[in-house]
Amino acid sequence: MRINGAELVVEAFGPTDAPAMIVHHGAPGLGSRNEPKRSFGPFADRMRVIVFDARGSGESSDDEPFTHEQWVADVDAIREHFGYEKIVMAGGSYGGFIALEYAVAHPDRVSALVLRDTAADTAHDHLAVERARNTDRSVIPEWVIERIGTGRFAGNDQLREYWRAILPLYDHQHDPAKDEAKLAATRFHYRTHNAAFGQNMPNYDLKPKLPSITCPTLVTVGRHDWRTPVAASQVIADLVPDGRLVVFEKSGHSPQLEEPELFQQVVRDFLAEAGMLR
Repeated sequence: MRINGAELVVEAFGPTDAPAMIVHHGAPGLGSRNEPKRSFGPFADRMRVIVFDARGSGESSDDEPFTHEQWVADVDAIREHFGYEKIVMAGGSYGGFIALEYAVAHPDRVSALVLRDTAADTAHDHLAVERARNTDRSVIPEWVIERIGTGRFAGNDQLREYWRAILPLYDHQHDPAKDEAKLAATRFHYRTHNAAFGQNMPNYDLKPKLPSITCPTLVTVGRHDWRTPVAASQVIADLVPDGRLVVFEKSGHSPQLEEPELFQQVVRDFLAEAGMLR
């Protein structure tokens, strides 16, 4: 699909006359629609679920700029293309940053907000560095630790080695075979990753704007998340007027994959309460 000058790969599932949910993946330059497709695809029984590779990620084109403003504009263009006045906006990790930015920029177009393992600022980033340095799962090279959240990569090969090194940190129950599968399935776009973390994140702080989000907001997080800890989600839930926090006790950064049945039930209950499920 041609969106704002970029070629984006977009998939939609579920009844065309059902309420719509657009889900934004995380990890710019590393992530893709595959994770939200797997995590939110089950909701297509009662909703129109739309997932896509953001510009500079997955199979979509590498057309700049790779900014929050541009990614928000792309979400809105996708919403408009499918003809929805309002959507449920969802996103995890960095995709949660964009979901929050979208809800702030377009409050009249968001009927509910679903967030997963994300943050409203960078105040807790130092904890990720500490956990990477002190983990007992593997020995993470110092050059990798020094690049966490910095966007300082010389090319795709270096980004691949970085990704390989930090993958053991993500799940509560570590499975090396899953890490290898994730690594093999990843398309690398180092320029996107550099822009996201080297240019966008140093100025990222949405806390003053969170009280303007008036839609029902579900904030989910894994108890053992190394990258965006529970405290970061608590900040969001505290500042959004209609925010509620759910902590998944047996998960790391991905409760939607580590505790999928419970995650889906929590989200379904929230969407039903918000009047989004028919």
